Amino acid sequence: MNDIVLEGRNLTKHFTAARGPRGRFGKRPPVRAVEDVSIALRAGSVTALVGESGCGKSTVARLLAQVYPATSGEVLLNGEPVRAHRGPAFKEYRRQVQLIFQDPFASLNPFHRVRYHLARPLRLHGHARTDAEEREQVAELLERVSLTPVEQFMDKMPHELSGGQRQRVAIARALAVRPVALIADEPVSMLDVSIRLGVLRLLEGLARENGLALLYITHDIASARYFAEDITVMYAGRLIESGPSEELTQSPRHPYTQLLLESAPDPDRVAPPVGERHGEPPSLIAPPSGCRFHPRCPVALPVCSTEVPGRTELGDGHWTHCRQAEAAVTG
Repeated sequence: MNDIVLEGRNLTKHFTAARGPRGRFGKRPPVRAVEDVSIALRAGSVTALVGESGCGKSTVARLLAQVYPATSGEVLLNGEPVRAHRGPAFKEYRRQVQLIFQDPFASLNPFHRVRYHLARPLRLHGHARTDAEEREQVAELLERVSLTPVEQFMDKMPHELSGGQRQRVAIARALAVRPVALIADEPVSMLDVSIRLGVLRLLEGLARENGLALLYITHDIASARYFAEDITVMYAGRLIESGPSEELTQSPRHPYTQLLLESAPDPDRVAPPVGERHGEPPSLIAPPSGCRFHPRCPVALPVCSTEVPGRTELGDGHWTHCRQAEAAVTG
């Protein structure tokens, strides 16, 4: 347990802009979606990747799932570099690394029953060879995600399920191939608030009980605090702070992390949202020089606008990229 299962090292991903002015040679400038991101997922542990919409979180998920090829950097599975974007190699990789999508309404085929959605991956990956094995394993999967009695759910169509039940089916489908890592991309953001906690507890329990490495991607740092052992904060394509959940949320050192925590729902505090007080996130086609947060930062130094801050180690696995934190540590 806690061995590194899935790792991204210095991942960078640039896309070609779909619209906008062309450059000198008729090419559109790249969208710098992810820059130099390194993240490690450990067996039996939940890691949260937190940031506002458009910061590159979902792109990181798709890089780790090998849906997108990286512009540079590498993905390692059990310590071995992997490049598997098509064919048998991709099929084997996806057996080990599964992606749970944000929208349970779109991730299930509306024309097929629950039984089909769970049986298909079992058949494709050779886990069920007979109808009896298939039915037994489908029933086990439904039990694992607490859709019981299983006979009531096997033959239901997706439109006959609630949002939470659909997401549980999607999770069961991911578990069907017996993965070693799960990447959950905003898995509860489209669900009713009343059922979010149940789905998060289900994911947490699966990670602990089955030794899965789980990446929980969210914009909600409050849920990440109670759900994950470690939190990594992302802003405008770059990682800016990471550490044990309790340490990071109690003693945030990057101004953006502090603003995220201030903007988390709190009935005892009345405060405008982060963007309302400090402007909007930058364009990833023409991101700011230096620290990408400096145009919105309330404590920016002159050097922040010209130089990318290095990594400052704060102890016990807590680190940040911030000149103010660096100055405090070095004196």
